[in-house]
Amino acid sequence: MGVRAFKVDSFTAAPFAGNPAGVCLLSEAREERWMQAVAREMNLSETAFLLRDGSGFNLRWFTPAVEVALCGHATLAAAHVLWQEGLLAPGETARFATASGELRASRRGDLIELDFPAKPEMQAEPPHTLLEALGVTPTYIGRNVFDYLLLLDSEAAVRAVKPDFALLRGVTVRGVIVTAPASTPGYDFVSRFFAPAVGVDEDPVTGSAHCCLGPFWAGRLGKTELSAYQASARGGELRVRLAGDRVFLGGRAVTVLRGELAV
Repeated sequence: MGVRAFKVDSFTAAPFAGNPAGVCLLSEAREERWMQAVAREMNLSETAFLLRDGSGFNLRWFTPAVEVALCGHATLAAAHVLWQEGLLAPGETARFATASGELRASRRGDLIELDFPAKPEMQAEPPHTLLEALGVTPTYIGRNVFDYLLLLDSEAAVRAVKPDFALLRGVTVRGVIVTAPASTPGYDFVSRFFAPAVGVDEDPVTGSAHCCLGPFWAGRLGKTELSAYQASARGGELRVRLAGDRVFLGGRAVTVLRGELAV
């Protein structure tokens, strides 16, 4: 029997928007090389691999190029598949053992809410190639364990960024977040996320980036519940809630493809 596989659009209520992720339900442990090959074949920004372990699941994420330590949209997709396929009861919490510790997902109204660790940034001096690659003049630059964060002065400026990906690929971090206050009604802030160094030029909607963006904007706006929009071509919506050193990311998901890996 093959491996059950799914393609799920995350952080959207409509198909063909948000961020697509692959989800593979494993019945036994697989080699890292095999998982990387599958992720390359799926050719999505991330593919999640789930293996039941007691009452929870081991969860790993791969881009087409590398394994990553934290991924929000593929975790949302994985939780969505577990409930959809009856592997979790409707009111049951999904528990994942990952490279970033235990992560959880639960249903909150019509949203799936992810319980992730906060990853706040600190002010940082960027390499000169970073600003050259993005062609922007930020009002603030920070860095956390994964990414650079650049604050721009407007939503229009975020939407207008056209990176030089060849140059940006040489910046030695997972990715780069650009963000600004939202001018679109209904949102507190907007962002985009670029990660060519790990094989993803622009990620459509990046849950893990909001582990940084949540604390960043909560401190500036003086509120712990925020509405976010990632202004990629596909676009995606997130609800962000801060509680101590945890960030709760709420979103919807839609399955667009289900099948079976034949190898």
